[in-house]
Amino acid sequence: MGLLLALALSAADLAQSLQHKYDTIRDFSAEFVHTYTGGVLHKQITERGKVLIKKPGKMRWEYTSPEKKLFISDGVRVYQYIPADNQVTQGAVPKDDQPGAPILFLAGKGNLMRDFTPSIAEVPKGSPPNSIALKLVPKAAQPDYDWLILVVDQQSLTLRSLVTKDGQGGESSISFVNLKENVSPADKEFAFNIPRGVDVISEPSR
Repeated sequence: MGLLLALALSAADLAQSLQHKYDTIRDFSAEFVHTYTGGVLHKQITERGKVLIKKPGKMRWEYTSPEKKLFISDGVRVYQYIPADNQVTQGAVPKDDQPGAPILFLAGKGNLMRDFTPSIAEVPKGSPPNSIALKLVPKAAQPDYDWLILVVDQQSLTLRSLVTKDGQGGESSISFVNLKENVSPADKEFAFNIPRGVDVISEPSR
């Protein structure tokens, strides 16, 4: 019981420390590798690109390979543009009291202590040395994922990767490299103009 209590306390302490750290970060940029394994189709997909995030709620995920894709949030609306499909999907950003997509935590949406139950997790294989992993189970059921794991540096708490698992058994892992905090990107980086001639699909939220 003592060990379980210690683990629970350390998980809560880590979650609180992470929340405090990301409360002080205004923005960041990084390169990423996004790997999805399993799911309904039982296959593995690996994609690469660059990400730019600015609070409150602004994000730009630019996938460069193997297929070009663009995900942009201007803080009010979220856009997904896949040129090969000639299609844009748009929706509203979740409100501050809704956890929404796990990645929105990085953009200042949601709260680790309020929205999740934390526990210390096993560090995923391939993580850099001196990493620690925090598993977060949403207190309210989410349609897009069952849980998420944040992998961070033990000392600096710098984010190294984010792992989620969905209801179909698929696991999504986003690893970050060359992460730079507080780079002060311009708001125009998060503006999106819907290209002419594309199909537009609207959803209540994404």
